[in-house]
Amino acid sequence: MNAYDLVRGLHILAVIAWMAGMLFLPRLYAYDAEQNAKPEPLKSEMQALLRTWQTRLLRIILNPAMILALIFGVWLFWLRSGQGADWSFAHQPWMITKLIGVVLLFGWHGFLAGQRKKIAAGTSKYSGRFWRMTNEIPFVLAIIMVLSVTTEWTLR
Repeated sequence: MNAYDLVRGLHILAVIAWMAGMLFLPRLYAYDAEQNAKPEPLKSEMQALLRTWQTRLLRIILNPAMILALIFGVWLFWLRSGQGADWSFAHQPWMITKLIGVVLLFGWHGFLAGQRKKIAAGTSKYSGRFWRMTNEIPFVLAIIMVLSVTTEWTLR
């Protein structure tokens, strides 16, 4: 086993955990938003439980997984370059596509984290329908990034 394969495996595991959290958190937000139509005793109890789950998911799974994915991703980038000797791959369309996807995922993660605070404060303006419609954003980005990296399409 070489270092690149080990780091790549760890990166994939971290990304799986990150993606799982990013696919589940909007679902919790949707359930939370839908509680507003329920009578008060049930609404308060369920929202308190959902908000605890949201916070724990973000702090215990999403944030650590994102940080590990970033660390292992940067490490892979460094190893792929031959420890800084050849950065030519960084200018290829497949890598640019991957990096754009990473930036978009970080943006979505930030948006989700910010919305958790607004939901907890009762100031979120988004409905359950919005959260269900946007739930697949991370997966669509993942499809694009994985296919760009695994096919390594280039300009010829």
